[in-house]
Amino acid sequence: MLKIVPLSLLIFSWIFFPPPDLQAKPKHLFKIASLAPEGSVWVDAFKEFAAEVTEKTNGEVGFRIYPGGIMGDDKAMYRKLRVGQLHGGGFTMTGIAEIVADFRVMAIPFLFRSYEEMDHVSLKLQPLFKKRFAEKGLHLVAMTEVGFIYTFSNKPRITIGDLQQAKTWAPTDDPLTSAFLQNLEISPIALTIPDVLSSLQTGLIDTAFNSLYGSIILQWYTKAPFVTDAPYGYAYGAFVMDGKAIAALSDAQLTIVEETAEKHFSELIKNTRTSNEESRSVLISQGVKFVATTPEELATLEKYRDQTIEQVTGTAFSEEIYLVMSQTLDALRSQKDGDN
Repeated sequence: MLKIVPLSLLIFSWIFFPPPDLQAKPKHLFKIASLAPEGSVWVDAFKEFAAEVTEKTNGEVGFRIYPGGIMGDDKAMYRKLRVGQLHGGGFTMTGIAEIVADFRVMAIPFLFRSYEEMDHVSLKLQPLFKKRFAEKGLHLVAMTEVGFIYTFSNKPRITIGDLQQAKTWAPTDDPLTSAFLQNLEISPIALTIPDVLSSLQTGLIDTAFNSLYGSIILQWYTKAPFVTDAPYGYAYGAFVMDGKAIAALSDAQLTIVEETAEKHFSELIKNTRTSNEESRSVLISQGVKFVATTPEELATLEKYRDQTIEQVTGTAFSEEIYLVMSQTLDALRSQKDGDN
């Protein structure tokens, strides 16, 4: 038999337990976009971060994420941020470095030898990075990581001569990668990240650079099943918000955002490294071949790296940021050599 609910009880329940569509929306709702696909460690980490911020601010701060490049590439995301359609984004280094050039300094090819070196340098540079972003009206919430990247190709690329025969990708508007490859007498084909897979499929390119985990998530390995087993460089990114948007938060809310970001994005970096380690065996199980290069080839590549640094310092990144980075790295290596 249908029960008749007293009107007073209905009013009471709606006041204290409103239907979902009548529940209060966050006072501050930030729209955030990312190229990272749904289900990746990057998007999962952001969702966990967003949920905790919302909980700790009693629902006053919320985030809506648009993953998988549905808001366009880095350039499109930045344009939408500037006009208020977005309030922030998970940007790749190459994308956001068009706005904050100094942010690309850690992407110098064949620079870092270990994650220990990278972590040490990154910690030293973060105050400068935050300052550079602030000068552009942006707030650097957290750094993200893709990891050490490798050369993926449709055939083994062991020597510089092999690379010179390849149709090699370079990120659009990346003066550092372009200068390095041109010094190797390679004319790269500039593409945005979303265009790489289709270009591998059509044969426009046959060689690209990615982390082991990234190559699986983006499916690049399916058309480039040979990996040169020496890291080409280090790839990273940033969770950036519009400075005006985040300035609307109270000091207490901003503290919650910053502390929660530190917690979740630090954990994300650990998870990304674990995913990269596990991806090696996954790729091998899928028939991907890891091919070794020689110490002599690596030494030659490092000479071209040094030549490139001389060419691009002052344009691709400032002399100040390079000096801080190189002095920090040299001091760490000297210390470790002294310990051994």
